[in-house]
Amino acid sequence: MAGKPFAGNPVPVSDLATGILDPVLRKRAGISVGLVQSWEEIVGERLASSCRPEKIQWPRRMREEDPFEPAVLVIACEGLAALHIQHQSGEIIGRVNAFLGFAAIGRIRIVQKPLTGTTRKKPPTLRPLSEPEKAKLARTVGKIEDEGLRAALERLGETVLGRKKQG
Repeated sequence: MAGKPFAGNPVPVSDLATGILDPVLRKRAGISVGLVQSWEEIVGERLASSCRPEKIQWPRRMREEDPFEPAVLVIACEGLAALHIQHQSGEIIGRVNAFLGFAAIGRIRIVQKPLTGTTRKKPPTLRPLSEPEKAKLARTVGKIEDEGLRAALERLGETVLGRKKQG
């Protein structure tokens, strides 16, 4: 009975799926399930909602004695996320390498395409501001001469105050 891996003990489905998917992902995309699952912790919640690691492209080695060359991490993203990824590429490479435990990634290649299976969080519903809050916000931004800037700061203030609980 000891030879059977699942004899009588419940096993989480995620462990079974990881055991099945990890070798497939490694072979087809050069990437591990762990990297995909930890993507939000690596790049942050905001960026992870609009991008995902697609694959790791390892350079071909002609001979065994050829020196190690870092791979290219291909990241699929939507729209504006490409600019954020490009801007933060050095930091992302460092975090991915820290996650993998060695300097595996040397650069990032960005592929823009629609992402399926990613759910976007709805913006939080804002509570209406009280009259004293509205008055204080108007006094705070009232001395700003540029009308567009004043309106933008007022909207920002309404959002910040509207997210806080009253009291």
